[in-house]
Amino acid sequence: MTDIPWEPPLAGTETGHLLGALERQRATFRWKVDGLDATGLSARLGPSTLTLGGLLKHLALVEDYKIATRFFGEPLTGWDDLDPDDEDAEFNSAADDEPASLYARYDDAVARSRTRLDAALADGGLDQLASRPLPDGARFSLRRIVFDLVEEYSRHTGHADLLRESVDGRTGEDPPDGWRPVSGHFTFRG
Repeated sequence: MTDIPWEPPLAGTETGHLLGALERQRATFRWKVDGLDATGLSARLGPSTLTLGGLLKHLALVEDYKIATRFFGEPLTGWDDLDPDDEDAEFNSAADDEPASLYARYDDAVARSRTRLDAALADGGLDQLASRPLPDGARFSLRRIVFDLVEEYSRHTGHADLLRESVDGRTGEDPPDGWRPVSGHFTFRG
């Protein structure tokens, strides 16, 4: 057993390992973006338009979409500020958002996602199928949706790694022992 709240179990169930991997990615991403002002959240590398603020807003949207909409079939709510004609609206609009609102939006989305995911797991586990079918009638399993979340975080935590290092030199695979966010209200699972 470990006292590090984002560390996956050393030997656990499939669900425990999958949720542990997701929580580790969430914590590592959150550490990579923590404590920055508008300038830090808007920093770019080379010709890329990607920013840490854009990643915060994007992953908040992904958290809301994957569980609420893709799995439960609920309409996506709370995202009316995004331009429906801009495929990358969450990335592009983040520069106009205050840091506190970006952190709050992300932290709130993670909390909602955790609550919905816990309810879904209690109601049937990873094998259950999403309520909304795809156009061809196929449906995602909850397992696939959680794996997709882990994949999304893995990709974007790598981006955050490079962006954060360019802002202030912060590097590392995991948050340091005892880390707690200084911005927003992110909490650890459990």
